[in-house]
Amino acid sequence: MKDKIVTTLFLDIGGVLLSNGWGAEQRTKAIEHFKLDSSEMNERHHLTFDTYEEGKLDFKEYLKRIVFYEERQFSEDEFIKFMFKQSLVYQDAINFFKEIKKQNNLKVIAVNNEGRELNAYRITEFKLNELFDAFVSSSFVHMRKPDADIFRMAIDISQTTPEHSLYIDDRLMFVEVAKSLGMYGIHYQGLEKTKSLLKEYKFEMEDVKKTANS
Repeated sequence: MKDKIVTTLFLDIGGVLLSNGWGAEQRTKAIEHFKLDSSEMNERHHLTFDTYEEGKLDFKEYLKRIVFYEERQFSEDEFIKFMFKQSLVYQDAINFFKEIKKQNNLKVIAVNNEGRELNAYRITEFKLNELFDAFVSSSFVHMRKPDADIFRMAIDISQTTPEHSLYIDDRLMFVEVAKSLGMYGIHYQGLEKTKSLLKEYKFEMEDVKKTANS
């Protein structure tokens, strides 16, 4: 059996390095905080969110469609501030992947589904550009996972062949799509399990745990 030689690591963001930016949990908190109609907001969200995540709908127009289609007792700025504050950082994971990148001279590319403004906020707020060499975000490239073309684009941008590429995501279907293109894949189910699975790829991991937790 040949060695699995990986030169480029492709990572999801929400669910791996950060909490989801605007998933069901975050929307529920906003609905409760602003006393919105849950069924109405979620239906409107599901009808229009794909378009926003693909960068084909302005952020404020998205908010107008799901919340501000009628007069509210709160402002748009208040809602946006609350929305952005729902993002939480998994610093141990970020530190770990920084060390893996450094010790193994890897390229690290983000492949994520996220609206432009939220994505930009999270990149800046959590200094993700210190880890990633490029961001293949749905709102930047106008396609979203599970479209196989977003993975093909990421491979082309990285100038890496699929057999030297490893993709990590907390959603199993997205990992399966990456693997169907010849990439290696890990279904992310927590940092400790991922560390164990990464041993298969012969990465240098000397003192990673100590450094990542410092």
